[in-house]
Amino acid sequence: MPFSRPLRGFYPLTINNAYLATNGFNWSRTLAQGIPAPNLPDLSTGIVTLPSTADMRSPYAGQIHRGYTQSWNFTVERRLPMDVLGTVAYVGTGSVHLLADYDINAGSPGGGTASRPYSSKFGRSLATNMWDGYLSSNYNSLQTSVRKSLTHGLMLQGAYTWSKAMDMTDDDGWASVGWNWAPVFKRNRAPAGFDRTHVFQMGWVYQLPFGKDKKFVTSGVPALILGGWSVNGVMSSYTGTPFTVTASGSTLNAPNNTQTADQVAAINKLGGIGRGSYYWDPASFKDPAVVSPGVARFGTTGRNLMRGSGAWNTDVMINRTFKVTERVSTDFRAEFYNFPNTAHFGGVSSGSIASGNFMRILSSSGERQIRFGLRLGF
Repeated sequence: MPFSRPLRGFYPLTINNAYLATNGFNWSRTLAQGIPAPNLPDLSTGIVTLPSTADMRSPYAGQIHRGYTQSWNFTVERRLPMDVLGTVAYVGTGSVHLLADYDINAGSPGGGTASRPYSSKFGRSLATNMWDGYLSSNYNSLQTSVRKSLTHGLMLQGAYTWSKAMDMTDDDGWASVGWNWAPVFKRNRAPAGFDRTHVFQMGWVYQLPFGKDKKFVTSGVPALILGGWSVNGVMSSYTGTPFTVTASGSTLNAPNNTQTADQVAAINKLGGIGRGSYYWDPASFKDPAVVSPGVARFGTTGRNLMRGSGAWNTDVMINRTFKVTERVSTDFRAEFYNFPNTAHFGGVSSGSIASGNFMRILSSSGERQIRFGLRLGF
């Protein structure tokens, strides 16, 4: 996908001819008139002049740097009491020549369209994206795990990871960077948008020690009532992902470059959720001021400086097996998704400092769901 997706859909592979009606109560052409012949470029020479109004993406002549990833790890494994197997590992990866756009027609601060390199030469005021493998990323982590096979009615499997992922853009097969002006290109390197510092997960299965062939209450009516029950579940907890505090680009006036906010005070986490409450203190940021007439600058904050809310979720299932005969059994299940009904909060609003919702969290999801099931086996 990183190769095929970026190189399709651009001129001269895709050409749009729009035929507009004079107003919303009229038509552009009748069925009898048909669709006009499209205006297509001449491909006979293999060289096509790029219209100034057409988007463009192209590799550099004769070269595409292919990327690769190197990975390494060092792991210590030890058997612990109660049949538990524990591991501690350092795991890292490094990737180079990651594919992305670089706009060679981006403007400089305060320069506007006139500062685009190909504006005065060719009248081109759109992005001119050169596409190649020129970015890098890395990942370093401490990974721990515990595993306990099913003994004495209990099985456990859990993991905790403390990690950091750094990149210059989050590649989804159609990647671009936020700063295309060479003097500030290094601003692109920051924690990855998918980075989570702490991730903890634990899964378990526990067969209650009651009933026939168990440790307690092995016979009689109590054994029939208490026997055959098991509880299993998965608990997950993780920190939030990073986000950038953007600001208005009107005073920056540097086409195809991201403007960020100025940090003007210590960053305080307030932890509020919903209208009238702030998750981060909005007074810590403001739009960058113009230094002097005609002089613009980038904000003092960088990419992915802040982090959103993390999440905690626990799913639980209660299961009971009823033995009807030697060959027939019935399984009853009660499944509780997000058993404690903890809210999974949405992202922090950070797109407009002037907005009344700046630094607020206004959405949540993941309400508790309960499902019952009955299965007959024979």
